Amino acid sequence: MRTQFTHADFKTARLAGLLYLIIIVCGIFSEVALRGPLVDFANAGSTATAILGALDAYRLSIAADIVMAIADAGLAILLFVLFRPVAPRLALAAMIFRLIQSVMIGINLMNMQAALLLIAGGQDLSGLASGTAEALALLFLNMHAHGYDLGLIFFGINSLMTGVLILRSGLVHKSIGVGVALAGAVYLMGSGLRFFAPEFYDVFASAYAIPVVTETAFCVALLLVGLRSLRTQAA
Repeated sequence: MRTQFTHADFKTARLAGLLYLIIIVCGIFSEVALRGPLVDFANAGSTATAILGALDAYRLSIAADIVMAIADAGLAILLFVLFRPVAPRLALAAMIFRLIQSVMIGINLMNMQAALLLIAGGQDLSGLASGTAEALALLFLNMHAHGYDLGLIFFGINSLMTGVLILRSGLVHKSIGVGVALAGAVYLMGSGLRFFAPEFYDVFASAYAIPVVTETAFCVALLLVGLRSLRTQAA
């Protein structure tokens, strides 16, 4: 276990915490406040009407996801720098899996943009029958939801590795390492259900409270480590 950290490590932890905070805020704001209320997977017409009535909110959700993907890539690199002295190969593997997820988040946004083109114009729809554009738009939004869960498979693997790195490092409390690893298991199970047993997905959805709590705790712990170093320097 590594127990000695430098001031540079604490600065890295503080910056990682800030990026983590951006990811959490953008992710929840985009899904819960902006995109979620507009999409009804059981009704293509009402979804199209809702998006047309809130185009700014829909576009803002895309922007928030872009910011989240960029911050996530930065966080992957910072956590690698922070945990590399603990277990170099494991830290490298964790970074790669998190970067894959970041790339998938960015690419997956093209499904949201495709839905917007079908609903709001910018695409020749003269060859489509009435209602087809709305149905296709909903399909793209459904593909976005599935693409997000596909990315979470890679993030789930990353979380398992990160949990081990936290336990070995001694940087934050061991309970956070256990929680992050448990969050990884939730992501893997949830994504598996989305693709292979979707009838059970809604029942399992409440388990996502575990990642929300543990990732928030990890974010706060990183920020506190960084702030503690500032107080030490000042003293």
